[in-house]
Amino acid sequence: MSKKLKLADIAKLAGVSKSTVSFVLNGHAEKHRITKETVERVLHVVQENNYSPSVYARALKSKKSSTFGLVIPDLLNLGFASIAKELERLCLASGYQLLLASTDDDPETEMRAVDNLISRQVDGIMIASCLTSDAFYSGLPDDLPLVFFDRSFESSDFNMVTTDAYDATRLLLTEHTKNVAECVFIGGQLELSPSKERYQGYVDALATNQIPLNQNLVFNRDYQPSSGYDMMAACVDELGRLPHCLFTASYSLLEGVLRYLNEHDLFATAINDRMRIATFDNYAILDCLPLQIDSIEQDCSQIASEVFDFLQKAMSDSNYQYKASVPAVIRQRHN
Repeated sequence: MSKKLKLADIAKLAGVSKSTVSFVLNGHAEKHRITKETVERVLHVVQENNYSPSVYARALKSKKSSTFGLVIPDLLNLGFASIAKELERLCLASGYQLLLASTDDDPETEMRAVDNLISRQVDGIMIASCLTSDAFYSGLPDDLPLVFFDRSFESSDFNMVTTDAYDATRLLLTEHTKNVAECVFIGGQLELSPSKERYQGYVDALATNQIPLNQNLVFNRDYQPSSGYDMMAACVDELGRLPHCLFTASYSLLEGVLRYLNEHDLFATAINDRMRIATFDNYAILDCLPLQIDSIEQDCSQIASEVFDFLQKAMSDSNYQYKASVPAVIRQRHN
């Protein structure tokens, strides 16, 4: 046939109802007690008329779709984009297609995205979740392999790959806050595990250097650049000047801070006052700025490799459970 077939066309040619065709193509024939002969008749019509010929048939016979799902909070975040790119490379090299969904850090959007991927019969899902508990995922089918990364759930048995954010932040800021009287913290949603770890690293670094923790200098909102801008404005309003030392919990927040400095002609002041700035995440642009900004670099390639490896192992062993923490690298630039 020259035109694209619809379910009704397949049903008419196979002599069955549209719901029967749908059950067959989605792998639910056995559940709905559809006979083997009917399944074969539907698949014959599908293949004969080139209705996504091998995809549905192979998926039904092998119980695999050769697709993985990836759910991330933000496509514009360079860290998540780097991980997604490497995961796509690993998937293609292993014969899988990667289906990507971005949630904009919205729980409802995330749950809808996961449900949609499941409806597409993906063989497994890799998730950087914005949910604060694993309750939603605990209710999903037990035979669906899931691997979480970047963000973890407390006391959860799910496979997880995270960056050792606490140690990296503590070590960097212990050095960064030597001989200063204050250090401002600009962070994202504190209920998320990476935010908690980065904040605790900040708190413990201050304690090491006997710097009082001033909650008026702790700002948390979300990881959008606009929030970094607004929190920097609030910081300057609080102090009446630029801070001596500042840490942003992500590069996206740093973008907002730098935009604030630029728009208020404070770059020269920050440089002349030798303002210390550090951030979680590292990008090449930091080597080109007039401000010397220390940073923490996540190993995105290693994270992607661990996530993909975990997912494949979980596919072959439904009882497979493992957690990995990937070390981060500190990049010091200030003298």
